[in-house]
Amino acid sequence: MTRVSVHFELFSSSFCGACAQTRMLLETAAGVIPESRLTEHDVAFEPDLAEELDIAATPTVIVRNGEGREVVRASGVPTMDQILRAAALAMD
Repeated sequence: MTRVSVHFELFSSSFCGACAQTRMLLETAAGVIPESRLTEHDVAFEPDLAEELDIAATPTVIVRNGEGREVVRASGVPTMDQILRAAALAMD
């Protein structure tokens, strides 16, 4: 099993253009950050999870460390700089 140091979770919806932008940025980041992964959750298909995690808007990104602890949460389209800073926090 591969060790994960950074886990990006994207909460999206199919009609959300900003979600597509966010997905592309996160895919790029996950491609260059060793031991990282990206999981996308469509809130229409996973409403219980979205409710459990208090997801109020799409896109919402949760960044977790290797132990699964949430270190950053943000709504809206992030910049690559914001994504990389969040990843650095997760790796501390």
